[in-house]
Amino acid sequence: MVIILGTEHKRKRFISIRWKLVSTYLLLVLMSQMIISIFISQNILNTYIQEKRQEILTKSNILSNRIKFYLPNNKILVLDNLLKTLVENYSKEIKARIIIVDKDNMVKSDSNNEFEGSRLYHSEIQKALAGISNSNVYSFKEYGHVMYVAVPIILDDEVIGATFVSVSLNDIYNVVDRINNKLRLISLASIILVAIMSFIFADFITKPISEMTKAITKMAQGNLGQKVEIKTNDEFKQLANAFNVMSTKLSQVDKQRKDFVANVSHELRTPLSSIKLLSESLLHQKEVDALVYREFLQDIDSEIDRLNSIIDDLLILVDLDKEKLTLDFKITYINFLVEKIIARLKPLADNKKIRLDYIEKEKIQIKVDTNKIQQAVINIIHNAIKYTPEGGRVEVKLYTEGDYVVIRVKDNGIGIPKESLPQIFDRFYRVDKARSRSTGGTGLGLSIAYQIVSLHQGTIDVQSELGKGSTFYIKIPIDLNLA
Repeated sequence: MVIILGTEHKRKRFISIRWKLVSTYLLLVLMSQMIISIFISQNILNTYIQEKRQEILTKSNILSNRIKFYLPNNKILVLDNLLKTLVENYSKEIKARIIIVDKDNMVKSDSNNEFEGSRLYHSEIQKALAGISNSNVYSFKEYGHVMYVAVPIILDDEVIGATFVSVSLNDIYNVVDRINNKLRLISLASIILVAIMSFIFADFITKPISEMTKAITKMAQGNLGQKVEIKTNDEFKQLANAFNVMSTKLSQVDKQRKDFVANVSHELRTPLSSIKLLSESLLHQKEVDALVYREFLQDIDSEIDRLNSIIDDLLILVDLDKEKLTLDFKITYINFLVEKIIARLKPLADNKKIRLDYIEKEKIQIKVDTNKIQQAVINIIHNAIKYTPEGGRVEVKLYTEGDYVVIRVKDNGIGIPKESLPQIFDRFYRVDKARSRSTGGTGLGLSIAYQIVSLHQGTIDVQSELGKGSTFYIKIPIDLNLA
């Protein structure tokens, strides 16, 4: 197959938006110029012809009045000569051929001395003899454009003949042709000007599109985070801003994905490495005391529990991330739900000699997914107990505030550094990684709680001071507008 290089590129260039815009502008200008030219030239032509018709009709009537006394049958030769002289002079004056006929269509005088003594039956003459002044325009191959005008000659209220005038309109048509030629030149100049201007202005439209196409192509190749800079202040600027926001979001999501995979790998590898190290230590020793065996097996069991916790939390997150996740909303007595959670976690608090108090200011019933909200509240209270030292206090308070149900969890634990507060709901984020692992944390509990509350259109706010404790506010709308 023979490929002609450059042909495809040229074809694409001529079907580009720029050429489509230029072609459209040219077509519109051409059509408008044609319509205007036709309308103007035809209007001018009609005006000139109408003026000429009025002029010839007026002059024909004047001539008819002058000659009406010469026309009746008379035998006086002098009157015939006077009629002939009068017609010839008038013909020269108005630059037209004049023919006088009597009521029997007999030509009494002809300025061209051609039809005298003959009978003429033109339609214009017949109407004039019927008392009607009339005119028509004809186009002859030999003479060009000609106007025929005929008016009756009236004496004593009786039509005694007709004045028939034939006048050339070629001068009028020539004038109109010259006007048309000038209009064509103006149109041609306008088209060239519009073509140049539209070609230049089309660049303002196609350039932003071209810039965005390049950025999208790079993103499709995996280079996320592309930015487009549009300096105009129109819809293209808005489109570019929206594109830049989308690009930034995609880049952030991609980075979060990579970080998540890295974190998951790291979190799974750590207990597996510990298990392998412990097991190899036992295998490589020939004689090991039973107490050492037991201690190592307890460590292995602890690492396995940690693996299970990570996997369970990951499965919960996967479940929450499903696009078509449907929550099982039910009318729930929140007071009873919190009481159950407190009862469930109290042994854990008692084990650390932590005082776990529950304060309820009112009875509250709202629609929530009971199991998921229970999971979120457990994660928050469990975290409070986990990071509160022995002898500390955790207080859970339930109340309403405006359109929200608030579950406040306050502790006097180790607190969270101010700079860490924005990240505490990120997956696998730990303020103190060594301490979190020692307490069995996976770094996913707060993230799960945050996602569950967000699914209920609620929020979790936190206030904390290092060394003094933290307060979490779980806010859930009373009316979820579930219709």
